[in-house]
Amino acid sequence: MGNFVSLGPSRKWLAAAIAALLCLASADPSLAADEPDAPKGAAVTVLKAAKSCFADVVEVSGIIIPREETAVRTERQGLKVAEILAEAGDTVTAGQTLARLTLPEGGQQVVQAPVAGQISASSAVIGAMASAKGEALFSIIARSEFDLAGLVPTRDIAKLSVNQPARIKVIGAGEVDGKIRRIATTVEPNSQLGQVFIGVTTNRRLLVNSSGRAVITTGKSCDNVAVPLTAVLYGAAGTVVQVVRRQRVETRSIEVGLMSAGQVEIRKGLAEGDIVVARAGALLREGDPVRAVTASADGK
Repeated sequence: MGNFVSLGPSRKWLAAAIAALLCLASADPSLAADEPDAPKGAAVTVLKAAKSCFADVVEVSGIIIPREETAVRTERQGLKVAEILAEAGDTVTAGQTLARLTLPEGGQQVVQAPVAGQISASSAVIGAMASAKGEALFSIIARSEFDLAGLVPTRDIAKLSVNQPARIKVIGAGEVDGKIRRIATTVEPNSQLGQVFIGVTTNRRLLVNSSGRAVITTGKSCDNVAVPLTAVLYGAAGTVVQVVRRQRVETRSIEVGLMSAGQVEIRKGLAEGDIVVARAGALLREGDPVRAVTASADGK
């Protein structure tokens, strides 16, 4: 039979103590050996660069003007206004009687609307003389058609073309539809702004000279990745983002494209899946060790 060695009480206690210390060392990082791949440095919020679609939008600001305005006058001299049957703001039909005038020799002459539309102004006053060459008795916005006469930067003019649809927000009338009707062939030399005329389509009452802003979608881009605007830094060194690679900060030069809803298109410098610092800043420098904390795609 083999010989068995029996451990005494003191040796058993020592073995138990060593085992306990080993357990504590494995549980407490301060007692364990440093791991070369363990996360170090400050915690930073990051997200993965992902592809997104952007609409290429041109904005045009301007005022509402009549597309065509017709002046209504009497054909004879020496007539007095006897009765006024229409006022500024009224919508009239072609041939509708607007006023009655008294002839010098007696009798009356009627003044009719030559076109249908909205009366924009009237100078008719009962008892006043009407003239064929003086101020028009009535001014009619033909067919109640309006344009937004707006200005656009020169760099955007090439993106526009006749018949492109537009969505127009008019002060006092809300949002209405429109379509580009005419694009000026020259630009103002000092401001470098070009003029665009956008036809307004609506049954709502519009006020001449009220301000409006048109939004025209000229294209769409879905080929590139997007990051929040907070991830982009602009400085003397150019436009950059900070990415995390192997738990260290890297600075990447980028080329930005379209912007929408707090996101910016990155045309060069980033690839899909790159880990980007959501809020880049001067506190992070090239090569700094960091602990990446993943955020949602919108950077919140």
